[in-house]
Parts: sequence; C-alpha cells; structure tokens
Amino acid sequence: MSASPPAASPIACDVLVVGAGPAGSACAQLLAREGFDVLLVDQHVFPRDKVCGDGLIPDAHAALARLGVLDQVMARAQRARHVGCIGPRGGRIDVPGALAVLPRRELDHILCQAAVNAGARPLMPARFDGVVEESGQVVGARLKIDGGLRELRCRSVVLATGAVPQALIAAGMCERHTPSGIALRGYVKNHAMVGRITELEVVWHKRLKRGYGWIFPCRDGVFNIGVGLAHSHSRTGDDGRRTMQDVNLREMFSAFTQIHAPAGELMRSGAPLGELKGAPLRCSLEGAQYSRPGLLVTGEAAGSTYAFTGEGIGKAMETGMLAARALIDGRRLQLDDEAVRRRYEASLLALKPRFDLYERANRVNNHPWLADLLIWRAKKSERILRRMSGVLNETNNPGNLVSVRGLARLFLPIR
Repeated sequence: MSASPPAASPIACDVLVVGAGPAGSACAQLLAREGFDVLLVDQHVFPRDKVCGDGLIPDAHAALARLGVLDQVMARAQRARHVGCIGPRGGRIDVPGALAVLPRRELDHILCQAAVNAGARPLMPARFDGVVEESGQVVGARLKIDGGLRELRCRSVVLATGAVPQALIAAGMCERHTPSGIALRGYVKNHAMVGRITELEVVWHKRLKRGYGWIFPCRDGVFNIGVGLAHSHSRTGDDGRRTMQDVNLREMFSAFTQIHAPAGELMRSGAPLGELKGAPLRCSLEGAQYSRPGLLVTGEAAGSTYAFTGEGIGKAMETGMLAARALIDGRRLQLDDEAVRRRYEASLLALKPRFDLYERANRVNNHPWLADLLIWRAKKSERILRRMSGVLNETNNPGNLVSVRGLARLFLPIR
C-alpha cells in the first residue's frame, strides 16, 4: 500500500498520524469516520513485517470488533482456546479465553486498509524527521520522502511510532531512551507439529533469565516461537544510566529449545522462515510524555504494552482510539488544544493502575518458581483457574495473584 505525496508543499490536513501500526491505524480510522482529513504516514510500504508474538487475547478481540474488522481478522487467524502456562518443573495449566494468532504482517495490513477505506489518506514510505513548531505549538512535521525533506502542516499530530525511541526523541517527547524489555522471535514451518501444538504456550524457567519463552501456532503449519525479557535495561552503569542486563537473547532462545521439548523438536525438524528478529518493548505507560501543544503520543510509543505478558496489540489499538476520541470530542465541543490534551492524558491515566498491576505481576518472570506454585494450585482448584482466566480477560487483578496476600490465599482449602 503506497501513495505519492501531493505535489504542493506544505501538505495540509486536519490530523497527521505518524505510524500505521495498530495504534495509528485505529486512531486514523476513527478520525476519518468522523470526517477528519487524516494523513496516515509510515516509513514502510504495507504489508510489512513486524516483530511480535502475534497473539490476540480478549482485549485485542474487543478492539478489533470496535474497529469493524474482527470477522476479517478471524477468517485469516489461527483460533485457540487456551493459553498453556508451563512452569519450570514442567507442570501445565490451560487458561481458557478468546484467543487467536495472526502474523502482524497480515493484521497490520488489515488495520491500515480499514483506515484507508474509512477515508484516511496513506503516505508511504515517509520517515518522520521532527516537528514543526510555532511559538511552542506543534503545527506540523518534517518528513523524509524520496530522499528529500518535506514540511507538512496540520492542526494536530498523533505520534504512533512504536517502541523504537528515535521519533520520540525527534519530537522532544522521550523521557527514557532504553526499552522496558526486549524480545526475539522467528517463524518456523513444521507440518509434523500441527495438531500437537494447538494452543498458545508460555514457558517460565530459571534458565530463561527473568523472562519467558513462547510458541504460538499460526495457520498452514507455521509457528511463531520466541523469548522475551522483562526489565531488560534495569542495570545501572557507571555513568548512572540504565544499561542492558548481561543477557544474550540468542543464547536465551537456545536455552528455550533445550528446556522445552516441543520448542526443541519444532526447531530441529522444522524449516525456519527467515532469520530470528529482535525488537524492544515499551511498557506500563512509562517512558514518554503523553502530549504537548499540538501533539499526542499513543500506542507503544506511550508504553502501551503490558509488562508481565508482553501483550501490546489490544492496548495499542485502545490507546489509539482514545487519542482519536479526544480529538473528536475536541471538535464536537469546540475545546481548545489544552482541554483536548487534558482529556487524552486523563484517559491514559485511568488505564495506568491496571498497567501497574501487570508490572507487579512481573514477579513471576523474576521468580519462576511462582509459576510452579500457581500451576500446582490451579490444577487442584477451579477458583484459582477462574482467577487466572480473569487475568487473561482483564476481569481480575493480575498483581493479586502474586502479592503476599494472594500467595497466602493459594493455601486456603481447595474449592
């Protein structure tokens, strides 16, 4: 998907959305539905690859339904019924939920096309170079197009550029250059494993260095396999800056194939589809300013990924829609820019306590034996399994499962 930029410069639009991933495309679609003149910019021509686990959990299903594309996504996705949680000792509990897997190359293309179908104008490839300011107000952006630098003027800019910090830095919005976590994933084709790995699998083990491994089944005998590391840059260097932990993700991936037999078999007898690829994660709605005059930051650029699970697709779309809603309400109620920004920031801060609870649940990644304990009790107690399913469906508090009080409750009489 691509379009040539208009010949005249500057290019005029109501809202410039930078980044056509889930957050940017969701935002652009809602704005275009309401009659906004939206220019949707991305540095890549779609469809394009994106490093991700590709898992769609219940919050993603809800967001896709709001955007009117759930049926289209599910027609191409691999459905699943459970997340198989596997502890260091090999115990497993299947946590039920509405689940699916669809590679981001396909998912993001569907979302981007839905925004274009709603009336957003695509401009790709175009790389964000920085903002255009007048008297402290963002009034547009500079874009690199066809080797040249173009200036685009607009009423509002929405920055949905993902976890890589360069765009945030260029816009003066970055508060933390280092990521919250990192992940490494690959695709493997292995028809022999079809029917044997049918659910999403997440594995904790002490050899996975305060992280986790996963195998998610796609369609046509393809599997998404990877490892993730939470709090990857928590070490403080001699200069006082955060630096990456002494962890090699490729060694971590190799360890995963050794400690989890299906992962080892998948890699030994399967055919890799391309190289292993890594990517940063920005979590817990931290690391960036949410807004400045004339500009909103949304999606993973704002830290929309859950720290404990690494899930970010659903929350990226949700925050993108919150940015759109703030701008739509601003036009409808004739609010000034400051009031629009206050509304948007308030909507993100309303989500922040839930992100903090998932941050607390990171104890499982730091102490894998907690996974063994939870799995052992859930296999004996419908109550514990319901609580775990509630975490997946966002109806239960994930932090309570691993709080002192929550752990104590695990030893109450089984029900």
